[in-house]
Amino acid sequence: MNVNDLKQHLFSLCLELADFCQAHDLKLVTAESCTAGLISGYLTDLPGSSSYIEGGFVTYSNYMKATMLGVNQANLDKYGAVSKQVALEMVSGALNKAFHANIAVAVTGFAGPDTHDLVGLVWIAIQRRDRKAIAYQYNFLGDREVIRLQTVIEAIKLLLTLS
Repeated sequence: MNVNDLKQHLFSLCLELADFCQAHDLKLVTAESCTAGLISGYLTDLPGSSSYIEGGFVTYSNYMKATMLGVNQANLDKYGAVSKQVALEMVSGALNKAFHANIAVAVTGFAGPDTHDLVGLVWIAIQRRDRKAIAYQYNFLGDREVIRLQTVIEAIKLLLTLS
């Protein structure tokens, strides 16, 4: 898919998530690293999004992950920011900080471009307040924009499973 196709698909998913959240009385909080607020940005492009979006955290640095979301520094040091452990702590931390939210998504990954061997590696974690957090690993292909768009798309698809 090219960028325009990805954006069209993303727009339809945003509409679907809006309907889903309203139908199930869900309010969302996001914790974003590699997407730097794109999930919140795309979702709040829709009118009426304040009825299902509580807010979001952009925690690009490890310092922000630790101070804003309560991610354990020892886990950041041991596993790295792009890991299952950190994604799970990010999603739980977002829910702990956003009292009115009942679902959350967190993303952390390597979007590139650089010489890092792991460009495209992304962890997405989701959680409903009354359930255990779950994290999923992805290996996306493409340039920085494509990797970030694919991350947003997959994050929204996962949120749609939290009924």
